[in-house]
Amino acid sequence: MENQPTIMVTNDDGIDAPGLRALVQVLVSTRRFQVLVCAPDSEQSAVSHSITWRHPIAARRVEIEGATAYAIAGTPADCTSLGISKSLFPLIPDLVVSGINMGSNCGYHIVYSGTVAGAREAFFNDIPAISVSYDWFGGQSKVENFTLAAEACMPIITAALVEIKKKTYPLRCFLNIDLPTDVANNKLGKH
Repeated sequence: MENQPTIMVTNDDGIDAPGLRALVQVLVSTRRFQVLVCAPDSEQSAVSHSITWRHPIAARRVEIEGATAYAIAGTPADCTSLGISKSLFPLIPDLVVSGINMGSNCGYHIVYSGTVAGAREAFFNDIPAISVSYDWFGGQSKVENFTLAAEACMPIITAALVEIKKKTYPLRCFLNIDLPTDVANNKLGKH
């Protein structure tokens, strides 16, 4: 397990959000990664890159099968900052993945997105990061689509970890993935 890459998952929809839970479940099910979770204890959408600085941030342990997880009383940027600080976890993750967000995050939305801020905070600290959003469409999307979205991202996550290990991953950027509503019938969704 020590040689496995470590992935820390965060989000802005909260630690109980179906997108985060689906992503963690898919990562854990591969048995190829050590999975850490450091996510807000409540929904924090559209908080952009706000941080908590006037009062202490509370963290509580949460049971998520196969992962070491904490719920944080703070913003997505707070969660990433705390999760990579070695205060909660004994090591710094190889990769931070923020999401899967319920809703698209492209164009100007990335300025307001807490999901993108979770990845951007890792990037600010020279840790490779990916933000992932699923274009949820009311009446058409189903919770199961988050699992399909997580599975569709696995080749990208795996490729990023290979580049990180080879020290060829570009450190001057982070990835922002926006998955289409009908993820099952798009090229990205097929393996």
